[in-house]
Amino acid sequence: MTPLLPGATLGVMGGGQLGRMFVHAAQQLGYVTAVLDPDPSSPAGQVAHHHVHADYLDPQGLARLADLSQAITTEFENVPAPALERLASQRFVAPHAGAVAIAQDRAREKAHFEKCGVPCAPHLLIESSEHLDAVRPELLPGILKTARLGYDGKGQQRVATHEELARAWDAFKRVPCVLEKLLPLDFECSVVVARGADGGMVHLPVARNLHRDGILAVSEVFEGNVPEAPGRAAIEATCAIAQGLGYVGVLCVEFFGLADGSLVVNEMAPRPHNSGHWSLDGSDVSQFELQVRTLAGLPLAKPRQHSAAVMLNLLGDLWFLSGREAPPPWAPVLALPGVHLHLYGKETARPGRKMGHLTVTAPDASGARRVAREAAQLLGIAPF
Repeated sequence: MTPLLPGATLGVMGGGQLGRMFVHAAQQLGYVTAVLDPDPSSPAGQVAHHHVHADYLDPQGLARLADLSQAITTEFENVPAPALERLASQRFVAPHAGAVAIAQDRAREKAHFEKCGVPCAPHLLIESSEHLDAVRPELLPGILKTARLGYDGKGQQRVATHEELARAWDAFKRVPCVLEKLLPLDFECSVVVARGADGGMVHLPVARNLHRDGILAVSEVFEGNVPEAPGRAAIEATCAIAQGLGYVGVLCVEFFGLADGSLVVNEMAPRPHNSGHWSLDGSDVSQFELQVRTLAGLPLAKPRQHSAAVMLNLLGDLWFLSGREAPPPWAPVLALPGVHLHLYGKETARPGRKMGHLTVTAPDASGARRVAREAAQLLGIAPF
C-alpha cells in the first residue's frame, strides 16, 4: 500500500482508553484523528480532532467517519464486524472485519488457533442440552465461558461438577459457551505483535501477567521474566496466528505456561492490549505507535526495550478504599523514581473500571519491582 504520510486523517472505531492512546500516538506523528463513539465524553473523543457521536452501526455516523478518514482501525474487539465491513468498502480498514469476527467468538477463535498448530486447553463447545450431556468427566473441573462478549472475567464461571456446569449454563441463559479444562498453571504471559500490509512483523518482548478476579493487575517485562523456551514458543505462536489471519495491525495473544513446561494459548485481542501499556515508557516504540504505523503503511521499526518495566492497572476501586471517595494519593507515588502515571480521562470511577495505569521503569528488574511494590503500598492495593 502507498503510505499515508503525516497530515492525513486516521480514524478509530471506539472511544475508550485504547483509542485515546492511539490518538495521542497518531498526533505525535503529525496525523489528524477522528473517533466514532456514542459517548459524548469518551476518553478518545476528548482528545481527537473530530468526534463522531454515533452508534457503531449508524449509517450516517459511519459515512461521516469514512468522509473524515483516509484509513480506519478499531480500539476494541466488540465493534460490530459488519460496521468494519461497511467502512472497508470505502476506506482501508485494519484489522479487517474477518479477523475481528473470529476474535469475537471463542469457538471460532479456538478453531483458528488449532488450524495454526497452536495448542489450546482441552475444550468443548456447548450449544445445546445434548452438548451438555456429552461433557466428559475429564473436562472437569473447568471454566465455562460465553462464546461471545466476554472480557475481563465477565461471562466466565468456574465449575467443578456436572451439576455446577448445568447451573452455570442456565445462569448464562443457555447462550453458546465453551467449556475449558482447568490446567495446572505456572504463569500467564502475552505477546504483542504488529503486522504490516506487506506481511512484515515485529513484536514486543513477552510480558508476564498476573490477574485478579479476571482483570489484569500486573505486567512485568524484563529479561528472564518467563522461561526461555515457552517465551520463544509464545512469540512464534503469536506470529503464526497473525500470519494465519492475514492480519494487519496490532494483535495481542495471551498464553498459559503450564507446570510441565508446556504452553497453551488462551485468547487473542485484535488491538493493543493492557499488557502492552508498559511500552509507552519502557520501549523506544510503543504498541500504539506500531498501531499507527500499520494503519498508515509506514515501516515497522523493531521495538527496543530500554528499561525493565512493571505495569500496575489502576481500577476504580482505588477511589473508594477505606471509605474515601476522592482521588488516590498521587503525590507520594509520583515522588518515587521511574514512576509514570497514565489516567484515561474517565469522568466517573466505579469498582472494576479501568481508570488508568502506572508504569515503573528502572535499570533492572529488582529496582522496578521494588518501586512498584512501594507504589502499590502507598495506594493501598496488593496487586502482587
